[in-house]
Formats: sequence, structure tokens, C-alpha cells
Amino acid sequence: MSAGAVADWPPLSPGERSVAIEVLVHGPLSRTELARRLALSPGSLTRLTKPLIESGLLVEADGPGAPAGARQGRPSQPLSVVADSRHFLGVKLTADTAYGVVTTLRSDVVARHDRPLATRDPEAVADLLADMARTLRRDHPRIAGLGIGVGGLVRDRAVVGESAFLGWRDVPLAALVGRRAGLPVVVENDVAALVEAETWFGAGRGLDRFVVLTIGAGIGYGLVLGGRRVPFAEEDRGFGTHWVLDPSGPLGPDGRRGSAATLLTIPGIRRQVRAATGEDATYEEILARAGAGEPLAARVVGEAARGLGVLVAQIANFVLPRKILLAGEGVGLMDVAGDTVRETARAHRHPLAAPVDLETKVSDFHDWARGAAVLAIQVLVLGAART
Repeated sequence: MSAGAVADWPPLSPGERSVAIEVLVHGPLSRTELARRLALSPGSLTRLTKPLIESGLLVEADGPGAPAGARQGRPSQPLSVVADSRHFLGVKLTADTAYGVVTTLRSDVVARHDRPLATRDPEAVADLLADMARTLRRDHPRIAGLGIGVGGLVRDRAVVGESAFLGWRDVPLAALVGRRAGLPVVVENDVAALVEAETWFGAGRGLDRFVVLTIGAGIGYGLVLGGRRVPFAEEDRGFGTHWVLDPSGPLGPDGRRGSAATLLTIPGIRRQVRAATGEDATYEEILARAGAGEPLAARVVGEAARGLGVLVAQIANFVLPRKILLAGEGVGLMDVAGDTVRETARAHRHPLAAPVDLETKVSDFHDWARGAAVLAIQVLVLGAART
């Protein structure tokens, strides 16, 4: 197989795709284990794996986790993917920066590259992203596709229908960037991309019910049922402003009291402190002051922690997830007031309910970019069906 484009790997049948995904996410796996996981007969598994090996997507590894030294015809050898056979570029767009990462086929980050946005004009942003791709391909010539994560509504993994952060409506971003970069491009809502990455390669791997809750500039929510992300039309329409956690809580700019957006987001917490003191403190400064016992900061952070505890309990009560992952730039709240979050969550659940498996991951924008790269892996290489 050449080191060229994705086209070197032919489209996969549904059965081949199932085998490839199982090995990619959970491998290396012996044929016996793979057949057990997928409920396949030995003959069916041989039929499905043969084209995957011939195309170079799978190899027979010499040992656990070691795809080197492939030798075909050894049923006892585990099947694996060659993680470095392709690289993928993932980009997270914010209002002022394009954060980029290069990953392997298994989503391991091997390079980072960021660019400031001098303008939010879609054509200019597409030029910048294409130049980022060209720059990174000099050191990583096997980049086979580009995933872009955007805070906003995305249609058909190609068109940014609406993005308040960028001021965009109906921007055909995949086509704009693809023409310039000469790469296949997939675009998705940034929270959806992060959920996909955590489902395949992170905290949700192997879980049938899993929730990702992100706190940062806004509130993000992703639900996984049966191992698949559940899409919904309201993704990133600011539903955190309608998710009221404390009807007597602080007043938000939209006139609502105690919404998740007002209580939990970084702008919401900073706004409360600024309204009370006139000081434009950073989020990190507010958390540090709360940790040191400063009354105003401690009150604001305490209200946020109690609001988050209520939100976690609501999700746990209705979704019954096996795990809730808290991610995003704002989860430093857990370092200062994590006990309050957990105590509040317990108080809003049945006394005999099992404790919520609450995992925290401080995510920077490169984690979001990695999520976009995983979307490219899913869609461009494996042809995984849209969830």
C-alpha cells in the first residue's frame, strides 16, 4: 500500500467496518476474541479480515500492541492497525484562534500547530486552514484528512448553519477548505466531535450509556446510548440558558435567573463578580480567591458548584449513565468545590441510588481539536455511518 490518499483504502462493507472499528478501538485482538465480540463464525471472520489485511488497514501483530513485523496466515497472532500508516489533522475554531493537532489513526497527538484569526471572514479562514494543512504536511506527509470542530450548528458534516462565536450563517466550510487544502474535509459541532473522541478512545470507551458535560464559554452536552452518540437538532443553540437550576439564582443577561449558563460558564461567573465589584477578574483568579476563602468569590463559586451538582443529579436521574465526564476549560471548578458538587448531587438523588461515576478532564482547545481529528478518522477512513 502506498503512503498516498485515503482512496488507497477501498470503501468498507458494513461487516468489514465492524471488524475494523473493533480492532481500532479495542485492539490488538486475536481472531478468537474478535469473533466472540462480533458473534462471527471463524469462516465469516476470515472472509471479512482478508481484504482489510490486503489493503494494509489491518496487520497481524508480532505481539500485544506491536503492529510491526506483520506475518499473514498466523491465526494465533493478534490483529492490529498500523497507527502511523496515516495521520489526521484536527482543528478547533474559536472566535480568535485556530487550534490544530496531528494525530495517528489511533488519535494519539503527534504535533500541535495554532494560528490566530486575523479576521472571521469565511474565505480568509479557509485560506488560513489550508495553509496550516500545507505547513503540517511538510513534516507529516501522510495526513489523509482534515476534521474541523466549530461551536455552532453544523449540517451534513459540511456546512456551518450558524455559529455565534464566528458570526457565521450557512457557510459551506468543508467545500471552502477542501478546495484549498486538497484534502477530504469533515466539519462537526465541537461538542459532538469531543463526545465521539471520548466514546472511541477516551473515558466512554466500552460504555453503553455515557454522558459528556462541558463547561467553558458555554454549556455543552452529549449523550451516548448503546455505544453511539445521540444527535439532536438543538446542538449548541445555547440551551444552557434555558436549563434553569436555581429559580432564585443570579440574574443573567437574558433576564432568566439561575440558568446553567449564568451559574456555570466562565463568562457567567466572571459577570457575577464584575457586577458585584466592578473588577474584571479572570476565571482562574476567581477560583483562587474562592479557594483562599474570599467571601464574594467563595459565594459565587459555591453557587456554581451547587448548580453543577443539581445538573449532574438531573442527568443521572433521567439518563442513568454509567459515567458522566466533565470536560472543558471551566472544570477547574471541581478542584476548588468538587466536594460541594458531589454532596449536592447526592442530595438530589434517591438515598439508595448508586453514586454517580463522575470523571473530570480539564480540556484545552487541543483536546477539542483531537475530537475533530477523530471525526475525520471515523468518516473519511472507516466510512462510519453518521450517528
